[in-house]
Amino acid sequence: MSAVMTVWWLQQLVLLSLAGILFSPELCASQNAGKYSFMQDATSASRISYYDYIVIGGGTAGCPLAATLSQNYSVLLLERGGSPYGNPNITNLAQFGVALTDTSPTSPSQRFVSTDGVINSRARVLGGGSCLNAGFYTRASPHYAREAGWDGKLVNESYQWVERVVAFEPPMRQWQSAVRDGLLEIGVKPYNGFTYDHITGTKVGGTIFDNQGHRHTAADLLQYANPSGITLLFHATVHKILFRHRGGSRQAAHGVIFRDGTGAEHRAYLNQGPKGEIIVSSGALGSPQLLMLSGIGAAHHLQEHNISVVLDQPLVGQGMSDNPMNAIFVPSPIPVEISLIQVVGITAFGSYIEAASGEYFSGPPPRNDYGMFSPKIGQFSKLPPKQRTPEAMAKAIELMGSLEEAAFRGGFILEKIMGPISTGHLELRNRDPNENPSVTFNYFQDPRDLERCVQGLSTIEKIIESKAFSPFKYNTMPVSMLLNITANSPVNLLPKHANSSMSLEQFCKDTVMTIWHYHGGCQVGRVVDTDYKVLGVDALRVIDGSTFNYSPGTNPQATVMMLGRYMGVKILRERLAAEES
Repeated sequence: MSAVMTVWWLQQLVLLSLAGILFSPELCASQNAGKYSFMQDATSASRISYYDYIVIGGGTAGCPLAATLSQNYSVLLLERGGSPYGNPNITNLAQFGVALTDTSPTSPSQRFVSTDGVINSRARVLGGGSCLNAGFYTRASPHYAREAGWDGKLVNESYQWVERVVAFEPPMRQWQSAVRDGLLEIGVKPYNGFTYDHITGTKVGGTIFDNQGHRHTAADLLQYANPSGITLLFHATVHKILFRHRGGSRQAAHGVIFRDGTGAEHRAYLNQGPKGEIIVSSGALGSPQLLMLSGIGAAHHLQEHNISVVLDQPLVGQGMSDNPMNAIFVPSPIPVEISLIQVVGITAFGSYIEAASGEYFSGPPPRNDYGMFSPKIGQFSKLPPKQRTPEAMAKAIELMGSLEEAAFRGGFILEKIMGPISTGHLELRNRDPNENPSVTFNYFQDPRDLERCVQGLSTIEKIIESKAFSPFKYNTMPVSMLLNITANSPVNLLPKHANSSMSLEQFCKDTVMTIWHYHGGCQVGRVVDTDYKVLGVDALRVIDGSTFNYSPGTNPQATVMMLGRYMGVKILRERLAAEES
């Protein structure tokens, strides 16, 4: 195979997998040999139990929230997935992407395809999205915190509480340094060095991978928990929140129905008293889905699914957004390090520029199954059936085997727009909480989002052509060729247009992918108040990314973990003050 064809097929296969590449989970098994004494499978749970707080979802927000509340009260933490500990596909940076290509029922990553035709994933593991992402750790801006109405001092304390366990300074090697220097060369300034802060210009951000390449996640924050105050159940899928009248016309949450892995039903209730709460932290898909399944949503939609209406709230599931991501793969004539997101260019026009690289995106040798590139379990498995014939798979595998090792050298430069401004909605498909709801993000519906994408791609073009980046680019492959190859690659399930490599606007639309930063569905001011209490009912809150109107910073995980800690502290302070008075 010629060098040009080798590079071309590499790009085809890499871009095929891009819609399943920037997410991952846990810590080194040797660091966590004992795990947590309060972990147990839901099959061992009592049929009926009582707690001061019930947290639904052991994800990026749920873990720090439950750990904090357990300091003073009894907490039940219900996680529908399993443990991340001891799974090297989740732990090790070099095997990033493998968990995303696992489409089995027990996978920590549950695939879904939005109605927009973009392939996506949601977490199904303790630690949530922090177990599946590219590890970038960066705070929201002070402006974002002020707009959210958060207390600045407690926000900083909560970030620091998180950072003592999960955040690290990444090593800066050749590829990431070239992207950094390219950003500065083309004018994305000033250079802000290494910082967790969100500042316009170019910076090196934090990472949740330590210097051994082991991932640390929100699950690690459970080391702060009081072991005698918390019960954590794995494979516990909540089917419904239970409500009753509490001495007035408003209904109050007082319990949940969940099923274990065998399908056996369990019920957990709040202890008697006025202060207990059920807190939903099931993520941007799971939280609005569970509210609807429990009778909170648009009445006509709930009635279509024979769900009894507790509260007619048509704003549940509205305001769904996913930050569109567009990327260009750049094959390198020289070896590059394995790296995920470390450098970011925070532009003045509202686009964030990031990069990832690796000699073996398909995992370390031997590559006989090709990991995340596998036509059997990777993105190829999500193509329409007519394109997924045994002959097509066999041909792809044959071509994969003929690639030279050098074809796996290179990396991605990507852009994600801030916000976004465009929004969509979420609806139930059925009453099964294990199934994905239907979600529409309406990428680029607002022309301002499209304008930011075009500016971001123009910036990437300049980086690729910069002097700083020149060692990592083939002189015989101009950016126009990279764009053309990308535009004709099946990175999503959208139809392609002949002019998409010529028009950056069309390129944005045709090659849009997710960067897993979707949010909304239970937004502050619409579904919950500024204390994250669900409007119209009592004893129920939602605390996670579903409450966001815009994605915070360049990556939301730091802020979602912070929010879990922040709200845990606020709830404790308010309750303790009330009890003392």
